[in-house]
Amino acid sequence: MDCDGCVKAVTRAATGAGTAPLSVDLKSGEMRLPDGADVAAITKAVQRAGFGIAS
Repeated sequence: MDCDGCVKAVTRAATGAGTAPLSVDLKSGEMRLPDGADVAAITKAVQRAGFGIAS
């Protein structure tokens, strides 16, 4: 992620998948999710938004 717009896009994608992230860190590119979040659905939504996922 390169800018605040990226953070907002990833946050919107995750929220649209049913889970608002606890945080999205621009510098590290990490997203913290609450316990019980549907990681598979969020992964798909973030990828559809044009971002990669590292495991």
